[in-house]
Amino acid sequence: MSGKTILTGVKPTGAPHIGNYIGAIRPALRLAAAQQKSYLFIADYHALNAVHDPKALREDSYQVAACWLALGLDPQKTVFYRQSDVPEIFELATLLAAVTPKGLMDRAHSYKAAVDKNREAGRDPDADINMGLYTYPLLMAADILMAQTDIVPVGKDQVQHIEFARDMAGYFNNTFKPVFKLPGYQLEKEGALLPGIDGRKMSKSYNNHIPVFMDSNARQKLVMKIVTDSKRPEEPKNPDESIIFQIYTHFIAAEELQSARRLFEEGKIGYGDAKKNLFIVLEREFEKPTQIYTEYMAKPALLDELLAAGAEKARQIARQTLSRAREVTGLKPLR
Repeated sequence: MSGKTILTGVKPTGAPHIGNYIGAIRPALRLAAAQQKSYLFIADYHALNAVHDPKALREDSYQVAACWLALGLDPQKTVFYRQSDVPEIFELATLLAAVTPKGLMDRAHSYKAAVDKNREAGRDPDADINMGLYTYPLLMAADILMAQTDIVPVGKDQVQHIEFARDMAGYFNNTFKPVFKLPGYQLEKEGALLPGIDGRKMSKSYNNHIPVFMDSNARQKLVMKIVTDSKRPEEPKNPDESIIFQIYTHFIAAEELQSARRLFEEGKIGYGDAKKNLFIVLEREFEKPTQIYTEYMAKPALLDELLAAGAEKARQIARQTLSRAREVTGLKPLR
C-alpha cells in the first residue's frame, strides 16, 4: 500500500480503555506509521450530532488528541487535525449535496437504525432525528474526498460509508468533470474483544474496563479485582478460559506466549502471581504514555497548537480540491 493516501477519523469519546487500544488504536497507529501519506482527524462535527454539552465536547476532543499523541502518533508524519478547523470540508459537503439523491441518505444504516428504533417504540419514525444524523454520510464523504484519499481503514459496519463516498464522487465527476478520486477501503480485522474484569466484554457502560491512562496504584487494584475461578495455584488451568491470560496475550511477545500458556496448563502459577505478571506488562506498556497524556492534558494550548498546525497542512490539499470542484461547477475557484 506504499504511496497510497490513508485517512482515518476518530470521534471524540473520551479517554480509551485497553480494549479500545488493542482493537482500534494500536492497529491504526501501525498503519499510519507504515504509509507515505496519512491523515487522522478528530471528528468533532460528527460528534456534535449527539453531544450537545460544549464543555464535554471540548474535553473529549482534547482527550482524544492527547491519547493518540501519547500512544505514539507522529504529527510530523501523519497530518493530525480537528475536523472543525478545516472549513473547506463543509463547503465541499454542500457541493456534494447538490448532486446526491435523497434516496441515498434514506438508505444510510445510521438513519435507518434510528427510524427502526422509533417505530419499535411506537413513536414517529423521525422523532429526535436531526439533519446532522441524516446527512452524516455527506459530511463523511467530504472528509474522505477532500484529501483525495485512496484507502480508508474501516470495520464491516462502516463499509457503506466508503461506498457512499464513491457514489458521491462518481455523481459529481459525471455531472461536471473528474475532480475526486474514488476511494477504496481496507477492511480491518475484527478488533480484539477483550474481556472486562468481570468476564463480560470490556465496556465503559459495564464499568468493567481498565483505562489506558491511570495511576499505577489504581491500575494494580483493578487488575487484582479480575474475577477468577477457585482453582488452587498447583491445579492445571485452561488459559483460554482465563480473563487474565486473554488480556495478557495482547501485551507480550509471541515467544513469551507458549511459556506463559504452559504455566497455566501445568499448574505452575496461581492467579495471584498471574495478576502480578499482567500488571507488570500493562505498566510496561502504559506507564510512560500515561505520563505523556497527563502532560498534554495539562497543556490544552499545546494541543491546540499541534492540531492547528495539522489543520494548516490538511487545508493545503483541501483548498486545492475545493477550488477545482468550485471551478468545474461554474463557481469562482479559490485563490
